[in-house]
Amino acid sequence: MDNNTEAPREKTSVAEAFERIWSQALLAVNTAEEEASRAVQRVATVAGWSQDEVKRQAREFSERLTGHRKDLEHNVEERVRTALTLLKLPRREELQAFGSRLERLSERIQALEHRK
Repeated sequence: MDNNTEAPREKTSVAEAFERIWSQALLAVNTAEEEASRAVQRVATVAGWSQDEVKRQAREFSERLTGHRKDLEHNVEERVRTALTLLKLPRREELQAFGSRLERLSERIQALEHRK
């Protein structure tokens, strides 16, 4: 008799799990950007900044956020690349090279068949 009361776990593919995590990360980044924009507006009100100063501060802040977002995207891409390497999956270039080799082999086979 099995005393295991744990419910069976749903099996999801790596791609599905990655898509879910990536969507959550994008939502978090977008939420952070919106909150940052609201924070700049509140600071502008309290500090009594002119409209030009608000625009300048918002632009600088936006540029920093864009840089952070690019860093985040780069880090995610690197982690995915590392994970795929660990899974021993062929890279796109390797698949293209295999495809080229298969085409050449197919041409050689056809040429040999025509000789018969």
